[in-house]
Amino acid sequence: MKTHPIQQKRVHQLRRHQTKAEQKLWAHLRAHQIDGVKFRRQQPIGPFIVDFCSKEHRLVIELDGGHHMTQVDEDRSRSAFLQREGFSIIRFWNSEVLGNIDGVIAQIEQVLRQQ
Repeated sequence: MKTHPIQQKRVHQLRRHQTKAEQKLWAHLRAHQIDGVKFRRQQPIGPFIVDFCSKEHRLVIELDGGHHMTQVDEDRSRSAFLQREGFSIIRFWNSEVLGNIDGVIAQIEQVLRQQ
């Protein structure tokens, strides 16, 4: 399925303006660094753009900032859609990534081993 041009423009904007947490995690995910798994960043899936995704492992990694505390229903709907599409979702708070990147990577590795 081809990405809509408006969505593709948004993907490029998100890639150019990553949060510090996204930058830090991407430095560990890119180039198959975790168990040889290929991750993509700012990946469109249906009407959504997820932070990180391994299509091969059907795994989505989402990073949440403080604004996610006010959009619980939207996040729940988004997660339900992704699960219907066959994806597992791992969510981390930005503060987790910034303060404990080794623990975040360990959790990702654990999920990948369980698949």
